[in-house]
Amino acid sequence: MGQSYSSGDEKKDEDKKKQNKRYKPPIPPKTVKKKKKVNGPDAASKLPQVYPHSKCRLRLLKLERIKDYLLMEEEFVINQEKFKPQEEKNEQERSKVDYFRGTPMAVGTLEEHIDDNHAIVSTSVGSKYYVNILSFVDRDKLEPGCTLLLHRKNHSVVGILSDDTDSMVAMMKLEKAPLETYGDIGGLEQQIQEIKEAVELPLTHPEYYEEMGIKPPKGVILYGPPGTGKTLLAKAVANQTSATFLRVVGSELIQKYLGDGPKLVRNLFRTAEEYSPSIVFIDEIDAVGTKRYKSNSGGAREIQRTMLELLNQLDGFDTRSDVKVIMATNRIESLDSALIRPGRVDRKIEFPLPSEETKRQIFNIHTSKMALDVEVNLNELITAKDDISGADIKAICTEAGLMALRDRRMKITNGDFKKSKENVLYRKKDNIPDQLYS
Repeated sequence: MGQSYSSGDEKKDEDKKKQNKRYKPPIPPKTVKKKKKVNGPDAASKLPQVYPHSKCRLRLLKLERIKDYLLMEEEFVINQEKFKPQEEKNEQERSKVDYFRGTPMAVGTLEEHIDDNHAIVSTSVGSKYYVNILSFVDRDKLEPGCTLLLHRKNHSVVGILSDDTDSMVAMMKLEKAPLETYGDIGGLEQQIQEIKEAVELPLTHPEYYEEMGIKPPKGVILYGPPGTGKTLLAKAVANQTSATFLRVVGSELIQKYLGDGPKLVRNLFRTAEEYSPSIVFIDEIDAVGTKRYKSNSGGAREIQRTMLELLNQLDGFDTRSDVKVIMATNRIESLDSALIRPGRVDRKIEFPLPSEETKRQIFNIHTSKMALDVEVNLNELITAKDDISGADIKAICTEAGLMALRDRRMKITNGDFKKSKENVLYRKKDNIPDQLYS
């Protein structure tokens, strides 16, 4: 009986084990919810928890650090409360000053400083006013001729503008040197030698003139027919010298309002003196330097005042040994004799029409990189008796290349040069060939 009972119990245990071995689905993972970050003042004022909880050296250090942080925060809050009334007061004073100053809509010039509170100013339209000087204007910077900010209604002085350099003068300064060199000029050996002696040598080796006991020339004028290389030679001088090069056209010195032209001339030479050694190149000087005559026109009188200021700057009391002036014109007979007299302009360099040898050099310069045909012969163009300048020769070469491109040819023939010469001469008003009408 005992054996049968034990065997039955074993069978029951086995059945229970089989039931336990049945498939059970896996337990799903527990999802841990992340704590949301709290932004705003609550997060800023919340202090970190201090661990460990037991009394020890580490806990003491952490508590001392929290104490220091709280002391800094308290000091910051106290300072903010102190400075806030001061900032509001400054803002009120600033708004009050802006109210008194108003919106400056006019720019004027100080003519005369009467006393600490009054002055005589002139506006851009030429009118003069006896005005007040506001209290916040720095009196130490008030000098006759300085530029002022004026009130829009009563023309009171509300500020001073820095009058270091005119913006137009800054545009006249060449930042990059031209690419033209003396090798790009055909002929003109004598003219190049003269301008080197008058402009380059006094800037690079002034001791030669001191040993010789003479003063170097102040100015040079280049004159001759149009297209003979006057401006090209000035570009070559700017390329060869390391001096500051200021280029201005004579028409730029003629301004609309009264006194702006002489002021521009003064600023031009002031900038040249500041950046010395420098070279001032005035092209088409006949626009402002014509002969003086009696006129009732306000524009003519303004041009004459500009020329008088130019004469003063060329031969004034201030000696400018490091500033050289180069002028260029094709109408030297129309210039005033006071402008081109010795002492202001010491060297007069003539640029005639090119000779036969000069024509050959100019043609070689312009055709050196051109794709010419083998049969091209330029002797006919060189030996022709037509009065052509260096600019005309360049135009002939360019026109010949355009004709070859028009016919889809990669070589320039002799016929292209003949046709281009006829076209260039036809466009010249005073030299029209007769064969075009035959």
